Amino acid sequence: MRLQNKITLITGSGSGIGQSSAVLFAREGATVIVNDLLEEKGQETIELIRQAGGDAMFIQADVTNPDSVKAMVDTVIEKYGRIDVLFNNAGVSGVGAIHEVEPDAWDRVISINIRGVYLPCKYVLPHMMERKAGSVINMSSCIAEIGLARRASYSATKGAVLALTKSMQVDYAPYDIRVNALLPGTVLTPFVEDYLKKSYANPEEGYESLKRRQLSGDLLRPDDIAKAALFLASDESKFMMGSPLYIDGGVVFGKNV
Repeated sequence: MRLQNKITLITGSGSGIGQSSAVLFAREGATVIVNDLLEEKGQETIELIRQAGGDAMFIQADVTNPDSVKAMVDTVIEKYGRIDVLFNNAGVSGVGAIHEVEPDAWDRVISINIRGVYLPCKYVLPHMMERKAGSVINMSSCIAEIGLARRASYSATKGAVLALTKSMQVDYAPYDIRVNALLPGTVLTPFVEDYLKKSYANPEEGYESLKRRQLSGDLLRPDDIAKAALFLASDESKFMMGSPLYIDGGVVFGKNV
């Protein structure tokens, strides 16, 4: 029970990595606040947690809206008195080189992936500062460290999240708050499955192409990232501060030849 009695807030936990993390955190003893923009998805996660014997509550909130995020945090504090772990998981992808991306599409990715980290941090951190304890996990990507074709908006946001993580750690270390970032490779989530169907005449060929990018020879699964998030959330990682944690199947530091 590595998260026994910890109050954990996971944004975007209605599916994919967020859902897997929520279920795993609950199994490890955490009380999980499931957040998603879509109530139906969030309730699916709540049901999975309860089936596993865990404790959870769902709060619908838009991570790009200050009033919505503040209301969510206020609700958690009123009910539980604290937030021990904040996992900023909510995010979207974006496809296209700079000249291909329309301004509205660019702004949407920037808003969700950067503003959606800033706002939860803004409203959660004062409570962690008061208690002088907490772990913040920000979802970056291995794309923050490499170039990848036609991912301009996405790579810009994930690079920003990594830089923000390092800067935050300097500010909040005096309060015994740890801030770290996850840098996954390509994860086989519902989004990626949909991307393969829409982007390739033969989705299986696309899948094989994505697998070749990683030394592991296969794509990660949401559970792989959830286990890394669990480590950062737990006291086992108490000396990790401002660190990028790579779970990328060898994308950044290896090359298939």
